[in-house]
Amino acid sequence: MRRLFAAAVSGALVLAACSSDSEGDGTAEATPDGSASTVALSTPPATTTTVVSGDSTTPAAPPSSEAPPAETTTTATAFQPVTADDVSLEVFAELDAPIAIAARSTEPGSLYVAERAGRVVRVGLDGTVGEVVLDISDDTDTDAEKGLLGLAFHPDGGSMYVSFTDDDGDSRIDEYGIVDDGTVDTESRRTVLTQDQPFANHNGGHLAFGPDELLYFGLGDGGAADDPQRSALDPGTLLGKLVRIDPTTPSDGLGYTVPADNPFVGVDGARPEIWSIGLRNPWRFSFDRATGDLWIGDVGQNVLEEIDLAPAAEGGGRGLNFGWSAFEATNRFNEDQSPDGATPPIFEYEHGDDGCSVTGGFVYRGAAIPELVGTYVFGDYCSGRIWGLQPADGAYRRIDLANTVTLASFGEDAAGELYAVSLDGEIHRFNPAG
Repeated sequence: MRRLFAAAVSGALVLAACSSDSEGDGTAEATPDGSASTVALSTPPATTTTVVSGDSTTPAAPPSSEAPPAETTTTATAFQPVTADDVSLEVFAELDAPIAIAARSTEPGSLYVAERAGRVVRVGLDGTVGEVVLDISDDTDTDAEKGLLGLAFHPDGGSMYVSFTDDDGDSRIDEYGIVDDGTVDTESRRTVLTQDQPFANHNGGHLAFGPDELLYFGLGDGGAADDPQRSALDPGTLLGKLVRIDPTTPSDGLGYTVPADNPFVGVDGARPEIWSIGLRNPWRFSFDRATGDLWIGDVGQNVLEEIDLAPAAEGGGRGLNFGWSAFEATNRFNEDQSPDGATPPIFEYEHGDDGCSVTGGFVYRGAAIPELVGTYVFGDYCSGRIWGLQPADGAYRRIDLANTVTLASFGEDAAGELYAVSLDGEIHRFNPAG
């Protein structure tokens, strides 16, 4: 039975969570209080290299001639440790159940905010709430974990993409053209991709363009609990996957083109759109704008929440298996699912005081808070706690930064400044303390 958490928003649910009430085995390595806690990596790093590998979870080669190496490595920066004293949250704007933020490259003075009920609203960087540029509320609803869930702009600023659950409860991506003044051309609406959903939870729905200017789409495992259809490790379905497509060019009767270098292209029985497999409900992923590294917050089931990292230098997640449902983070889970080839998370934490549903974030690359540069910022929906994650002495150190409520998402503006989104309505901007 999935866990539902009351929230002071339409639908009163946890979009990100869907964790089970049932008991699970095992313990996380993170300390319960979360203050400057660390998780040991499975292989100690060399001087400037953080290695995430080892044991039975060393990633196996994906079905491609261009497999990433067995060890996933990333070069760490010499960080100045950030503390909560360096960061403050300022209420930036208030909307109706905001759930996602996107910036348009050709409009650096604005943000676009998706509201779960179906509207996209332009907001100035001074916090002024402007016009509604799109309203698809007649095409979706907020029952269970449905609604408008993702928003992204093409890097050239000429088109906008939204992901939502349609009237049939299925996941869908639509494209809209944008005219020079930022007006959305609703007549240009085109459906890019649809995916049947067997249950009303674990829709995922996040959209982001990668450094390759291709669109990445996160889909949960289909819902209910415990991956009942065993979708996440099945390459024959998009459920439980990170999908990579070129949405600008329809081809082969589809609303998109499959990039020729996707790892499952040409593999019998596999969907060629797949980039990575083994995800339960990837609730927000991002690409580090400085390095291209892929970071994913993947929501757990009973016990553990996880953060996954796929460095750009090692393929940026190309063909990786993130483990669900053979594993819940580093705990063995469904015994009928093979553990072979699973890539372990770089950080995990237990349900409890820390929360129960991870909200993935961004590596901070703004200018306002120098101490925060290079730190991965993420949090938890249930507890509202916001943390920074830094590699430190062969481990990942987690640092308490701030608190909010119903933490649904994070967002960046065009300059890389960071925002936290609460389904209760408030959007907070990260500012230097004092």
